[in-house]
Amino acid sequence: MWRRGLDRLYLAAGALGAFFILVIAVLMVGQRLLREMGVRTGAVNDVVAWFCAAAAFLTMAHAFKHGDFVRVTLLLDHVAPSQRRRMEISALSVGVVATGYLAWSACLFTHESWVFNDIAQGMLPMPLWIPQLSFAFGSVLLWVALLDEWWLVWRGAVPTYVREVQARHARGDFSAEV
Repeated sequence: MWRRGLDRLYLAAGALGAFFILVIAVLMVGQRLLREMGVRTGAVNDVVAWFCAAAAFLTMAHAFKHGDFVRVTLLLDHVAPSQRRRMEISALSVGVVATGYLAWSACLFTHESWVFNDIAQGMLPMPLWIPQLSFAFGSVLLWVALLDEWWLVWRGAVPTYVREVQARHARGDFSAEV
């Protein structure tokens, strides 16, 4: 039950991030067309910047779980399975701690923006905590994904990101390696 729930959450966040990328494309094309007609579109730049951050942070957990993060496996590919497992646990431990700090800082940063009623300084005056929510949520979700993988590897399972890459390669899909 937890596995399916977490996987759905990662997928939903990834889909939301993809939606933000689509909206960015539409806004940029629309801005270009409106500029040609002499319409001022300065606030669009603010929205696009916020949506870029949302797209990046909301998709991180999904990308990580599916093996789309850059991983240097040169050393891992040449060690015994038991040593590989220990190295994966060590790397994931460092990732859990670093991402935990990132998530804590992002949540604190967003909360402070809310407490101090920090307003964006661009063309669109908006409370900054609103666009910062994607940063906080995406960071927390990546931390959960790292904890999830750490627990799987600790229990002796093959990491999800390794299984996903192996499944892609078995289908003949090497597009992520290009």
